[in-house]
Parts: sequence; structure tokens; C-alpha cells
Amino acid sequence: MVEQKHPDLDAVFHALGDRTRRAMLRQLAEGACSVGDLAAPCAMSLAAASKHIRVLEAAGLVSREIRGRTHLCRLAPGPLASAHAWIGFYERFWNGRLAILEDLLRQEIPQTPPNGDTP
Repeated sequence: MVEQKHPDLDAVFHALGDRTRRAMLRQLAEGACSVGDLAAPCAMSLAAASKHIRVLEAAGLVSREIRGRTHLCRLAPGPLASAHAWIGFYERFWNGRLAILEDLLRQEIPQTPPNGDTP
């Protein structure tokens, strides 16, 4: 059974719910980036980028290392596994339901040969 109340999973889906944050995660999948590197493709200020990064950090999807004045961010993909498992449960559920529906439809519809003749 899928866990119904999971605050960490809520934070992950909240973080993934924003296009800018998804783009940042995609960029971090290529390797570590500074806040400025993450802000540049989105044409946003460092302050705005930092707000998005804080949401990603709160979800556990990003770790930040401070080197002097540079904040280096890295992808922390662990929490994505929980989201994947949650989605996978419903994927299996719906695939099972659709397979049952397909079987029922195949039983109801008489099979006719391609030339239109009845068997």
C-alpha cells in the first residue's frame, strides 16, 4: 500500500510542481552548478534563484556547499526514488485495470477476419 501521509513526499512533489525548479534539477543532473549558473538560463535574479533552490533543498533534492562567496549546488536524487515508487504504484494499478478492460472488450467484440467474412 502507498503511504497516504508522507511530508517528505509532499515536499518533493511541491518542488517538482514548478517548471523553473524542474529545469534547475535537469541542469544539476549534468553536474554541480553555482546559483548564478542556475539563474542564468531562467533570466532571473540571484535572489529569485536562491528562493527556488531553498525549496529544492527543503525537499532534499539539492545540497548546497558554500565556498567563499560561491554557493555550489548538487543534485541529491534520493528523494526522487520515493516519488518514483509512489507513481509506480499507481502505474501498476492503472495498467492492471486497463488490462482487465482490454480482456473484457476482447471477449465482447466478435473477431472478424480482415476480408470482412464471418467465420
